[in-house]
Amino acid sequence: MDRIEREIAELRAELEAYQKAYYVDSRPLVDDLVYDRKFDRLLELEKRYPRFASPLSPTVRVGSDVTSDFPEVNHTIAVLSLDKAYTEEELLSWIVKLEKNASDELGIIVEEKIDGVSIVLYYENGILLRAVTRGNGLVGNDVSANVKTIPTIPLILPEEVTVAVRGEIYLPKTEFETLNKTLETPYANPRNLASGTLRRIKSSEVAKIPLRIFAYEGFWSVDQQPATHLEVLAKLKAYGFTINEHFAYFTQDAVDAGKALETAGLRAASGSWERIGSFIHEQTERRDSLAYEIDGLVAKVDSIAYRDILGYTGHHPRWALAYKFESPQATTTLLEIDVQVGRTGRVTPVARVKPAQVAGSTISNITLHNQEYINALELGIGDIVEISRRGDVIPAVERVIEKAEESPGVWRMPSHCPSCDTPLEERGAHTFCPNSRHCPAQILGRIEFFVSKGGMDVENFGPSTVADLLNLGVLEDIQDIYRIDYDRVLSDQPGYGQKKIALIKEGVQKSKDRPFSRVLVALGIAELGKKGADMLISNGLNSIDKLFDVAERNDVETLVSIDQIGEKSARLYIDALNDRDVRNRIEGLRLAGLSMEEEVEESTVKQMFAGETWCITGTFEHFKPRDLALREVEKRGGKTTGSVTRNTTVLLAGPGAGSKLTKAQELGIRIIDEAAFLRMLSE
Repeated sequence: MDRIEREIAELRAELEAYQKAYYVDSRPLVDDLVYDRKFDRLLELEKRYPRFASPLSPTVRVGSDVTSDFPEVNHTIAVLSLDKAYTEEELLSWIVKLEKNASDELGIIVEEKIDGVSIVLYYENGILLRAVTRGNGLVGNDVSANVKTIPTIPLILPEEVTVAVRGEIYLPKTEFETLNKTLETPYANPRNLASGTLRRIKSSEVAKIPLRIFAYEGFWSVDQQPATHLEVLAKLKAYGFTINEHFAYFTQDAVDAGKALETAGLRAASGSWERIGSFIHEQTERRDSLAYEIDGLVAKVDSIAYRDILGYTGHHPRWALAYKFESPQATTTLLEIDVQVGRTGRVTPVARVKPAQVAGSTISNITLHNQEYINALELGIGDIVEISRRGDVIPAVERVIEKAEESPGVWRMPSHCPSCDTPLEERGAHTFCPNSRHCPAQILGRIEFFVSKGGMDVENFGPSTVADLLNLGVLEDIQDIYRIDYDRVLSDQPGYGQKKIALIKEGVQKSKDRPFSRVLVALGIAELGKKGADMLISNGLNSIDKLFDVAERNDVETLVSIDQIGEKSARLYIDALNDRDVRNRIEGLRLAGLSMEEEVEESTVKQMFAGETWCITGTFEHFKPRDLALREVEKRGGKTTGSVTRNTTVLLAGPGAGSKLTKAQELGIRIIDEAAFLRMLSE
C-alpha cells in the first residue's frame, strides 16, 4: 500500500468514527473545523486519484449531481402493513389472546411509531448493497444513492453479514419548519417532505436535507437470526444504527422484564402487563414534545420463534399491532386524478375520491399540488387513502393506507395540456402549459379572474356571461371586455333582456374608475396580489410606464430592494411585463381608459407599528370587511400576514376566533381585542 492509499484509508477510518460519534452517539470527538479539514482532504485525494475512489467512502454523504432514476426492485422479506387498534382495550385484548397461546413467557415490546418513510436496507457481506422503499410491500424503488447521503446509515457493518434492516427515515420537526419556509410548495408535514426528498433525481440535493433514520427490525439468515427482538435491537445498535430507545418492554412479571433489558444491554422502560396502560398515556402526553413526529405506538412479540408460529396474513404480521393515537379523519378510495389548467398556465392535479364525511363536510375533490407531492405520497389510482381537512378547512390526502391490489403504480402527469394539447413544461416544482395566448382554459381563467371581486370587480359580469361571450367568439382576451357592443351581441341571446344588458354595460363602465393598483392585480401576474401591488406603488413604481422601464432594464435589484419582494417574485414580474401578450393587454386597457398611474400620498400618520407583524382573526364591529383593520396597521408602518407563525408579533382577535387564537396563545404572541385596537388608533 503506497503513501496516498494509506492516507486515504486512514482518513476514511477516522471520518467513519467521527460520523458515528456525532450522528449516532451524539458525542462529537472533534470540532467541526477538524472534521471539515479531514473531509475536504479526503475529497481532494479521491478526485486527484480516482483509482482509489470507493462507493463506501464517507464522501458519498455529499451525493452526486448525476441524475438517476429509481428502478423497481423485488423485496426479499415481507414488507407488510400493520393491523391497527384505536383503543387501549383493543391492544390489551390482543396481548391477552397472544399470551393464552404462548408456550413460554410472553414478552411484548411497545415502540414509538415514527411518522416517516419506511425503508429496507439490504447488506451483503456487511456492505450496503441497496436501499429500497416499501412500495406495495412486494416491489419498491431502489433509492440507494440518495439513502447513502444520510449520515446515520452505516455503509459498512462491523461484521461480514447478509442482513435486511428495516427502518424509518424521518425529518426532525425543527429542520422541517426551517426548510418548509423556503419551498415553493410547502409540505403538509415532515413525512411528506422526507418522502419527496428521497425521490429527488440528484443525490447532492438529498444530502442538503438533514434526514435521519431509526432502525427497528433486522432479518438475518435462519442460523444467524437472534432469538428475541431485544437482541435484534442490541445487534443493530452494535452495528452503528440509531435505534429509538423510547420503548418499553413488558412481561407478566416486572422483574423479569427489567432483567431481559439488562441482559440485552438496552436502557428502556419496563414493567408488567398492568403498566402498559400508563405507558400509553405517558407516550400520548409527551408526543408533542418529541423532536420528531410519531402517529402512534407499535406493540410487537419479542420471541422470534413465536413470531414464526404466528406468521402473517396477506396484509399484516400477526405478531405486531399498531396503536393509533387518533382515528383517521376519514378513509376513502382514490377513484381518479384529473388535471386543471389555471389562468397562469399552471397545471394542477385534482384527486377525485369516493365521497367521504370529514368534520361535517362531504369531500370528493382534493387538490394534489404537483407531481412531487404525488410522488411523496406514492399515490396511485385505486389506493385506499387517509384524508383530512387541514385547519378544518382545506381537504388533503394525508397518506396511502393500502395500495390497490392491481396497482398501476404512482400516477404521472400527462405530457400534453388537456385543454389545448400543447406539450407541457416543468418549471421548478410545477408543470405549466406555455400556450398562454390560445389555451382555452387559460383564457377562461384569465378573464374570470379579471372581472371577479378580487380583480376589477365588474358588476353583473359573472362566469356565465364570460362563458357565453367566449362561445359567441367576441371575447378573446380581457381588453375585449371594453370593446364589445353588448346591445348588438346579446340582444337576441336567450336570458339577456334589455335590463340585464344595461346592468352589464353599467358594470363595465364603472370598472373604468378603479385605481391603478386594482388594474395591476387584475392582470393576473403570478405572485402579484394586492399586497405586492401596494408595495410597488408605495415605493415609487406608481405607473405602468415606470414598471415597464424596470422590466426593460431587467432591474431585479430595484424590485428586491422593496420590503417583502424576493428575487423569485421580482423575476416573475419582469418576465410578465416583458411578455408581448401581457403588453398588448395593458395597451388595450389603456386605450379603453383604465387607470395606468396612481398618486402616492405622503403619510402623515405616526408609524407606531413599525417593525411589527400583525395577523387578524374573528369578526369585528368597526371593521367590515376586516381587511380594513389590516390597512390601518399597514398605514402605521406594520406588516400583515394571513397566518400565525413565530414571526407574528400581534394577533388582533375578535369574537369567533379559532385556530389562529389557539396557536398565538401557544406561541406566547401578544393578543388584543377590537376595543384595545381602537384605543391604539385614537392615540
